[in-house]
Parts: sequence; structure tokens; C-alpha cells
Amino acid sequence: MEQLMLLLSQSGAANLSFGQLTMIIAGLVLIYLAISKRFEPLLLLPIGFGAILVNIPGAGMNAAPVYDAAGVMLSGGGLLYYISALGLDTGIFPLLIFLGVGAMTDFGPMLANPKTLFLGAAAQFGIFGTIIGAVWMSSMGWMDFSLTDAAAIGIIGGADGPTSIFIASQLAPHLLGAIAVAAYSYMALVPMIQPPIMKALTTKKERAITMTQLRVVSKREKIIFPLVVLALVALFLPSAAPLLGMFCLGNLMKESGVVDRLSDTAQNALMNIVTIFLGLAVGSKLSAEYFLNIETLGILVLGLVAFCIGTAFGVLMAKVMNLMSKTPINPLIGSAGVSAVPMAARVSNKVGLEANNQNFLLMHAMGPNVAGVIGSAVAAGVLLSFLG
Repeated sequence: MEQLMLLLSQSGAANLSFGQLTMIIAGLVLIYLAISKRFEPLLLLPIGFGAILVNIPGAGMNAAPVYDAAGVMLSGGGLLYYISALGLDTGIFPLLIFLGVGAMTDFGPMLANPKTLFLGAAAQFGIFGTIIGAVWMSSMGWMDFSLTDAAAIGIIGGADGPTSIFIASQLAPHLLGAIAVAAYSYMALVPMIQPPIMKALTTKKERAITMTQLRVVSKREKIIFPLVVLALVALFLPSAAPLLGMFCLGNLMKESGVVDRLSDTAQNALMNIVTIFLGLAVGSKLSAEYFLNIETLGILVLGLVAFCIGTAFGVLMAKVMNLMSKTPINPLIGSAGVSAVPMAARVSNKVGLEANNQNFLLMHAMGPNVAGVIGSAVAAGVLLSFLG
């Protein structure tokens, strides 16, 4: 009987704290959203499962290895610890994700209408506006965010999960879990967050604007473009070279047509493997002792504000461009300037069809959508240059 009582006292159920139970429930909610609502299932499912694993008392899934004074290992680390140390602490996982994203990206719509670069750039205002907001909240005594913390939080406004994780791992590792969950949650909620903002800032007549068919972009242009982007970044903003370099490499493999096996691996096998480990690593950061605090709430609020500002500025930039352009631009495609590829472009197309059932904006919206990926990486490079 005593042995049974001892066994029960050492069980996970007996040692489960309220905070751990809360985070396990949060992990189950993420899994529910991934399966039932299909909100970014490729990442929310492993993130939710990782959150459950890391909050099981006594499992040691996130335990660091223990060494004695002589450097001899006394006990090994947990599985999630090694996954996180390998991929997040080094920043490798986000870079490999960018390689796969590059291999799946078509720069054609952006090259066919280069003006959409301005829409992608305008959507990045959410990043810098949120940095100011985070610093202001700290000055008011509501939060305790440093400037580097504020920069890591602000990048959520770009709606780019890998970039958010990369910047957080470099500038604010202690906030990585909250930032990653906020970034991917808001990416998943694009169809709910963006349409009210888009409709509030446009008239039905503006939403019904039809756009002319895009010109055909040659293969030569598509091959040269990633090389030009990499050269410009290396010369003027080398801190952004890791992200954009991997992005351009993946795209060059796709467009060159001579390394189909490598391009296919980057798009499928490698992307899938890294996504699994990235999700588990992010989930490992959702332990109760680090996640359940007032700072997490502040990050979630600021992340939402950043995303809304980015969407609004993209739409407003399109309206400004219409004042100076003879060829009309449907302002809805400006909302795709956030780099949630391709979901933001699909939302632009959906809202456009509601105003005009013959108005197909998907390919036009892919231009600012892809430009947003470049813009968020450049913004990340600027932040790393000043604060890294």
C-alpha cells in the first residue's frame, strides 16, 4: 500500500499545477483549431502537441542536460530540449523554412506589376508602429519590454512566422513561445481579421475595381530577379542576407529548371520535416512558468495591433497610388502586403468577388503578397543591424 501511495505521489497527475493544466488545455485548443477549423494545421498541430508534452510533470521533455564540475554528463536532456537547441537557438529552422518557401514562390505577378512592391513595403508599417507602441507601454509602466523585446514583438506585424521566430531567437529568446504562437495564430485568422478592416477603408465601388490581365514574365526575368535581390541585400543590408539568401536560393532552384530534384526536396520532404520539428520546438517554449504572465497578454495584444496596422496601411497605400496612377489598382490587394502567403491573397480575391463576381484578384494580390515576404525580411535585417 505504501509503495502504491509513493507511486501515486510521483505521478504526473499528483504533481500537475494549475498553470500546467492551463497550458495543456491551451495545447488541446490549438490542436482543435488545426483539425476542426483548419487554422494553419501544419504548424498549430505540432505546436499544440509540443505544448502538451512540455507541461507534463516529471516527463522531462524540455529538461537541459546536467553536468558535474568536471564536465561529465550526469543526465541527458529531454527530446524537446535538443530539438529546440538545434533548430531554434541556432536559427536554422526558420532559414530552412525560407528555403522551402522560396522554392514554392512565383515572383511572376510581382515582376509583371512592380508597383506592388510599394504595397508590400507599406504593410510593414505595422512592424515599426508596434515597436513604438511596445516602448510606450513600457514607459507607462504597464509592461517591461526592452527595445530588443519590442523589436521582436513588432515583427509579428509582418505576418511572417519564420521571420518572427528568427528575430525572436536572436533578440528575445525568452519571448519566443508567445511571439511564435501570436504570429501563427494571426496568420491562421487572416480570413477573420482582414475583411472588416478592408471593407471599413474602402467603398463598394473601389472594391469592385477590375484590373487588367498581367503580362507574361519571361523565364530569364525570373532567374535574374533572385540574384539581383541577393546582390542588393548583400551590399546594403547584409544582416538580412540569411533570410533572403535562403529564400532566393530556393526560388532560383525552382526557376532555373536544372535542379528539379533539389527544388522538389525543398518544397516537399525538407519542408515537411522542418515543419514538424519547428512546431514541436515552438511548442516546447509554451511551458507554464514562461508563458503564463502579463507579458504574454501584452504580446498577443500588440501582435494583433501590428497585424491590423499592416493590413490598413497596405490598403491605404493602394488608394494613394490610385491618385497618381492612370491604371486603377483595386485597394483590396494592398491588404495582401502582409506576408501570409498565400492566404492574404486569397482573402483579397474573396472580398473582391463579393463586390463583383467577375473580379478575379488572386494573381494581382500575389504580387504584394510576395513583396511582403521580401519586405518583412528586409525589416528584420534593419532591426538586426541596429539591435542585434
